[in-house]
Amino acid sequence: MSLPTYDQFMLPLLKLAAEDGQVHHIAELREKLAQRLNITPEQRAIKSPSGRQSIFDNRVGWANTYLRKAGLLSRPKRGCVQITQRGRDLLAENPPAIDDLYLQRFDEFREFKERSISEQSFSTPQDDAPSPTTTPEETISQAIGVLDAELRDELLDKVKQIPPDRFEGLVLKLLHAMGYGGSLKDVEGVPRGPDGGIDGTIKEDKLGLDVIYIQAKRWENSVGREKVQAFQGALAGVGARKGVFLTTSTYTQQAIAYASQLRDSKIILIDGQKLAQLMIEHDVGVSVKETFHIKRIDEDFFTDADF
Repeated sequence: MSLPTYDQFMLPLLKLAAEDGQVHHIAELREKLAQRLNITPEQRAIKSPSGRQSIFDNRVGWANTYLRKAGLLSRPKRGCVQITQRGRDLLAENPPAIDDLYLQRFDEFREFKERSISEQSFSTPQDDAPSPTTTPEETISQAIGVLDAELRDELLDKVKQIPPDRFEGLVLKLLHAMGYGGSLKDVEGVPRGPDGGIDGTIKEDKLGLDVIYIQAKRWENSVGREKVQAFQGALAGVGARKGVFLTTSTYTQQAIAYASQLRDSKIILIDGQKLAQLMIEHDVGVSVKETFHIKRIDEDFFTDADF
């Protein structure tokens, strides 16, 4: 018997989490799942092509991820899950199986999938075989899109847990990693007090020809127009023309429209997803887990080399 695919693990995993409704460590559920589905030790020992993780662990991990993205499981603390009321309601429907198509009914899951799609149609990295309509390179690209979307969500959750003053420091370090300023000494936090809504400054270039002012909000609710307008007023108060407003949440359409129509000053709005993406691109708060090399024939070697 071959190993179940990641989506075939979703329904039994959700049922296990529902048995007592308590918080479970995912490793505990993984062991119970292997027993419930009669997964042999030999099957559990099968490694992924990289050799770093077993295929069983990887597929259960993605089943857990997708159930959380659909709001059927919650993560009360790292490495642990608990069934939600939505998850209980779904089980009450007695579905024969749960797969990607079934989870499309939930807005949160659709939004997650949309974040993972670039220009290609969606494909899951754990499929047993690639789609006949995509090339191997396209399949790899699509799988990376899913992994990046999950990493952005995980990273944003981490950022939301740090204290507000550390969040402001993180933002300044990110801008420095993006090339602003000459050194970390050029990154300055603004002391709390009558700062008029300005949390920090950074030189636009190494020579310090101009200064960019920063507002950082570690919020859950959307940032409205009035906050952006107040930031513009703070910029005017110090004679500044350029500002960056960052938040862990989102911006209302009114806030986005207001920032886009400014003429005397320029305010760039960065929401939580964009913030996480910038952190990934500039290696702030992340590290490389695995590197894959795709090689091709070196035509010049066979044309010009003297054997």
